Amino acid sequence: MRNIPVNLQGYKLMVTEAPALKMRENDNGVEEPVTDRMGVQHFVVSLFAKKRPQEGQFAEKGEEIKVTLTADPGDGFEEGTYVQLIDATVSPWQTERNGRFSSGLAFRAAGMTPQVYD
Repeated sequence: MRNIPVNLQGYKLMVTEAPALKMRENDNGVEEPVTDRMGVQHFVVSLFAKKRPQEGQFAEKGEEIKVTLTADPGDGFEEGTYVQLIDATVSPWQTERNGRFSSGLAFRAAGMTPQVYD
């Protein structure tokens, strides 16, 4: 399954690395921007996701995630900014190189907006 909708409303999401143009190395070893089929450039942002504590419950540890944004997020998302993701999805992935397997989750969102927490 791909592009599974994700509900992150119970989490605080804080920018740990500001959004930047997503780059990849092509077959010739040259860095180039990642685009979709229509030529729209993608961006990547690192977020620290931590579950919001519920009264009477232990505050769990958080985790840093990288999220691909399918549109330019604009300005105002510096390190330390709290955000909310727009139309967040997750897709599992797996690769094999030289007999070794790697796997994980790829997060994606249509964009993000600033979020204020009490």
